[in-house]
Amino acid sequence: MSRNQRVPKPSAVYAAESLRVTLLLALLGAAGTPLSADTLFQIDVRGRTVVVHREAIVVKQDASSIEYKHFELKERRVVKIRLSRGSQNYTVKTSTPEERKQIVEKWRRFAYTATVTDTTGKQTRLAGLFLDFYPPEGRGSLLESVPARTTFPVLIEGGNADEFDFSKISRIEVQGERLTLTMTGGEVKQARFLMPTEQPAEARFLGITDHYDPASPDVFDFGISLEKVKDLKFE
Repeated sequence: MSRNQRVPKPSAVYAAESLRVTLLLALLGAAGTPLSADTLFQIDVRGRTVVVHREAIVVKQDASSIEYKHFELKERRVVKIRLSRGSQNYTVKTSTPEERKQIVEKWRRFAYTATVTDTTGKQTRLAGLFLDFYPPEGRGSLLESVPARTTFPVLIEGGNADEFDFSKISRIEVQGERLTLTMTGGEVKQARFLMPTEQPAEARFLGITDHYDPASPDVFDFGISLEKVKDLKFE
């Protein structure tokens, strides 16, 4: 199997993921007092005002485009979107700083959360955890050809490649190149990380700390290379 290839998931897994997203959407809609945050609108060809996105945070806008952050349900993390204005008539109803803080707290409640212990013993609690890829040793910007993900690709001891959704993992212990994965059901797997590209790359866990600024143009304020992780425990 090529290292770029992803292991197809059985239809039952897709069905379970679809149900999980549906339930999460219902929980988000029912959680606490409705929050407005930033709302993006568009005037359609008939002159009607249509909501493009609610509960977002706009981080940049000018005559050519609008950039905003929002919570992506399927991967349970914060992502950034760029809308090109072009001939599209977009408008934004801007929220207050307090409303932005509240929406970030709401994102935290439903995002993947974990405590990361680095090789020096320092612990950091991260919400909105995801995995992304950069050139080795942090040189340059992220590798856009390799998408960010909330799955963990590994080569299981014995030779089988697999990719586990964060929701299936309870703990990742790192001992050099060897990984010990404890699954949510209690099963323990010995494995090695399987880089999903042939390019030289560095895998990093990224997420939001308690000091994250809602107005930040980034969707994370903390990152750590997998090579510097000693232990990662999901909540």
